[in-house]
Amino acid sequence: MNKLRIISILLIAFSIHGCMVGPKFSDRNPALPEQFSEVVSTDSITNAVWWESFTNPVLDSVIANALNNNYEVLMAMSRLEQSALALGMAKADLLPSFDVQAGISRGDFTGSNQLASPVNNAFAAGLMNWELDLWGKYRHARNAANAQYLASDIARYATQLAVESQAASLYFQLLDYQERLEIAQSTYTSRSASADIMRQRFERGVIAEIDYKQAVYQEAEAAVSIPLYEQMIKATQHALGLLSGTAQYKMETLTGKLSEQLLPQALPDYLPADLLQRRPDIMQARQQLVAQYAAAGVAQSLRFPSLSLTMAGGVASNELKDLFDGNPAWSIGANLFGPVFQFGKLKRNAEIEMKKIEELQAYYEQTVLQAFYEVKDALAELESFDKQLQYREIQLDAARNAAILARDRYDGGITSYLELLDAERALFSTELAFVQNKQSLLNAYVKLFKTLGGAW
Repeated sequence: MNKLRIISILLIAFSIHGCMVGPKFSDRNPALPEQFSEVVSTDSITNAVWWESFTNPVLDSVIANALNNNYEVLMAMSRLEQSALALGMAKADLLPSFDVQAGISRGDFTGSNQLASPVNNAFAAGLMNWELDLWGKYRHARNAANAQYLASDIARYATQLAVESQAASLYFQLLDYQERLEIAQSTYTSRSASADIMRQRFERGVIAEIDYKQAVYQEAEAAVSIPLYEQMIKATQHALGLLSGTAQYKMETLTGKLSEQLLPQALPDYLPADLLQRRPDIMQARQQLVAQYAAAGVAQSLRFPSLSLTMAGGVASNELKDLFDGNPAWSIGANLFGPVFQFGKLKRNAEIEMKKIEELQAYYEQTVLQAFYEVKDALAELESFDKQLQYREIQLDAARNAAILARDRYDGGITSYLELLDAERALFSTELAFVQNKQSLLNAYVKLFKTLGGAW
């Protein structure tokens, strides 16, 4: 076979190399409104690093520590690197493989014939094998590997987003418990002083014993809250330590109170539903669907014959010392392999992969719809906690004034100790409820950032 024929065969092979069988990817999404109706404010947030919207350096440090050392993030990075290597392997299948083979033997038997006397045999050759991608089997496999790589990268981002939001939630929870502890300690100090005064009055016969006992009860009620919040603070710090991947977690000293924590800017008038397309779970579901289309193409291509080109070139000799003295030997050929009758096995396998497309398409559309309602729930929750906090402020101001008036009325002998008792109890519970409400509002913002896949 001369060089012209070899070139002709290769050109013919390349001309049919671009044929691909299998389904074409169809990007179909469920119908959604253009925007979320709950958005009512005027300003907009454009900060890509969403937690910086809270303008809290300690929070920035907490999230940075969690991202740098979290084991889930490290595992996600490892899975991404594995996917990159798998993609490289899939790309390599599109190219010819080159190998080397050498050997030496002695004997009087070759194949099915026995020789009169023993002979030596030595050879060294380079081999090339190239299965032409006639039907797109390896191109589909490469596309599937590429989609899996992108899905792994998105999964890494999803893990980071989950760690960021969890760290922020734990930080605000820690501030919440810290401030509630301070309220409990301050209330205990005040009630302890009141109980001591009531004890002195009771011992002098100025008040009844029931008033003194009620003062002691009030003091103990505040005291019992102190170890409870101390334990909650430790548990939250331990959770942050686990999230940050360390057994000796240390964070910067907490500065300021949760009640003084700034809220992010208000939501924009127009928050488009298209923002959902950058949510990691939606992007990952889409890439899984792309990968399945490619897998169906691979299954379809297996029903068609495959063609491999082989080439070999080297030297051979009856003596090892003369191996490189003789003329070089070469060969070129083509091998065709195709399924004929397998009782419908390959056809059913291709049908299974097509059914998986239907499954993943439904999963993708469900993920989009679920994400849409998650954002609506987060917006409704944010609006609810914001309104609650406004009323909590009114309630707290009224409770403080009522406690002052009740104290003045009791000291003036106008009313019983029971009125003062009720006013102080209401103030204590209202102070705690206000702080908890502020924490819920801050975490509602964190939840909205997470449901939107980051800042908007």
